[in-house]
Amino acid sequence: MQKLLATALELTTRDLTYTYGSADPTNGGMDCSGFVYFVLKQNGVVDVPRDSSQQYVWLRRAGKFEPVLSRKDDSFELENLKPGDLLFWTGTYAIERDPPITHAMIYLGREKKTGQRVMVGASDGRTYQGQSRYGVSVFDFKIHGPEKTDDGKLRPTFIGYGHIPGLRE
Repeated sequence: MQKLLATALELTTRDLTYTYGSADPTNGGMDCSGFVYFVLKQNGVVDVPRDSSQQYVWLRRAGKFEPVLSRKDDSFELENLKPGDLLFWTGTYAIERDPPITHAMIYLGREKKTGQRVMVGASDGRTYQGQSRYGVSVFDFKIHGPEKTDDGKLRPTFIGYGHIPGLRE
């Protein structure tokens, strides 16, 4: 797992943008599921699907998914969350997809100084320590409820996490 996390963190040093449809850092950017796909492939996970919806299905079929219905950051539903787990959301953008999973990231754990949960991946506007970040980076991991934003749109909803099947350490 340490090698996987090191691979993910190394990508954050390359100044990569959020590039929809890309799973290759040599393109100058990646999208969320492309980041997950690339990191897992680099660490010997051969059967990882390319898009976030299929990555979710892959974990569900392997019996590795943990649903989270709570909207509290200290929920018992997060007790089995470990660094390297994949995180999934719905509602980050409008797309016809079944299941409607639209975002994936990799959980890093808690920061030593603050105790705050953090994740790594590609995003077009999440925050880290209150600062907006775009592209491949480290981000705050917080669970938000499905409340509406100021413009009336539903906020993305975290639906759960999963342990990576077939990962060899």
